[in-house]
Amino acid sequence: MFLIVGLGNPEEKYAKTFHNLGFVAAGDCAALLGVKFKKKECEASIAEGFVGGEKVIVARPTTYMNASGRAVKQLVNKYKIAPENMVVLYDDYDLPKGHVRIRPEGSAGTHNGMRSILAELGYSQFARIRMGIRDPECNIPIINYVLSDIRKEDYELFASATQRAAEAAVALARGERMEIVMGKYNG
Repeated sequence: MFLIVGLGNPEEKYAKTFHNLGFVAAGDCAALLGVKFKKKECEASIAEGFVGGEKVIVARPTTYMNASGRAVKQLVNKYKIAPENMVVLYDDYDLPKGHVRIRPEGSAGTHNGMRSILAELGYSQFARIRMGIRDPECNIPIINYVLSDIRKEDYELFASATQRAAEAAVALARGERMEIVMGKYNG
């Protein structure tokens, strides 16, 4: 079994913000798997599919971003997900906009959702796919920036990033080696 988690905020008013790119990428994953978000459990909206006979759960926590770890811990415990069978998709202010960066483990950086997950799980040895959002032309506090709407002129750039992130997550669920996925999708 494999778990793909996309981070975001559950209210509609956040749907087009930078902080919801994880939710968008999770939706792209569900589309690639041909499934829809039909189930609510473990404080998350769930889509279930299969890759090569293995069950894949795509989740969007319904907690707010800063409490994402609560939902992730419940899912990990309920489905007995091994760290190597989980990937988290999220926006990252530390990367230039549109860049995708895949890592097998790491710190939370400046991301409160990841900080919550690491605190709840007590380990960091799971894959993460970060989508860069930093715009050097925008000079506002991070909290205001991540909760602001993506500009229309950047829509295609971010749509491409979430699609690449989703493809990378599904490749990992399919069992492709981390090094291969990183080489193909990082950048």
